[in-house]
Amino acid sequence: MIKANILVTGANGQLGQALQKIAKNYPFSFHFANADTLDITDSKAVAQLFDMKPFDFCINAAAYTAVDKAESEKLDCYEVNVLGVTNLAKACLQHNVVCLHISTDFVFDGQKSSPYTEEDQTNPIGVYAQSKLQGERTLLKHQPKSLILRTSWLYSEYRKNFVKTVLQLVKKQNKIRIVADQIGSPTYAGDLAAALLQIIEQIHEKEVENQNIWGIYHYCNEGVASWYDLAKAVLYMESIPTTVTPILSEDYPTPAQRPKYSVLNNHKIKDTFNLHIPYWRNSLQQCLGYLEEEEVY
Repeated sequence: MIKANILVTGANGQLGQALQKIAKNYPFSFHFANADTLDITDSKAVAQLFDMKPFDFCINAAAYTAVDKAESEKLDCYEVNVLGVTNLAKACLQHNVVCLHISTDFVFDGQKSSPYTEEDQTNPIGVYAQSKLQGERTLLKHQPKSLILRTSWLYSEYRKNFVKTVLQLVKKQNKIRIVADQIGSPTYAGDLAAALLQIIEQIHEKEVENQNIWGIYHYCNEGVASWYDLAKAVLYMESIPTTVTPILSEDYPTPAQRPKYSVLNNHKIKDTFNLHIPYWRNSLQQCLGYLEEEEVY
């Protein structure tokens, strides 16, 4: 028996594809929408879809995520990350749909030296980061019955991401330079996808107190790493004898500034939804196994 109808936006992205991979394991009816089948910046298109289909939940995995390009494409970035979220939020409110929205560790400036909690002061330091924080605010303003999951350093067997980039780089060169002074928590999209569906199950089955659960949560894999640590782990697990040299952020300048420290504290989401969150190295090993099986890189 179908338990709930779920709309997933951003179906072609890392998280969207991870959700498609595990959808068959859950007794839900899914409607996967990508940029070609649903333009979330078009309020009429969003409203029409919600009028036609009786959704119970919306997972908004659609986002403008080109962090550096956003510095010169501010309008494009804000259209997706703010206007698009606003359109979805209004439709969710009108049709009593619970929205689960993905945000980012970049809402913080990285000046802290201990894991960020949901109560910590935000201070985004780039266009992308500013747009994501504004997206959080517009969602909670227009549809308070929402969950925002901030995540960090997302990678998977899908699309372009840091793990796949490292594997592609070492095919062409036997020495690579990787930033070592930015610290975060690598997060496997497959784990985030499973967490989202487990949360939906609990809400739908009324296993949690609905009136107390709405708002912001942090979700990332357990443990911390630098980009250098992550690259070294990838190459060690794949037995690739490439030399990796640690460098500072200033040695690899980018249009957008990144937070130096953006580790997220997972306690709230674990306590509220009784989630088990895997250690990042274990999830990395799992992802690399999928990449080998599918010969993706």
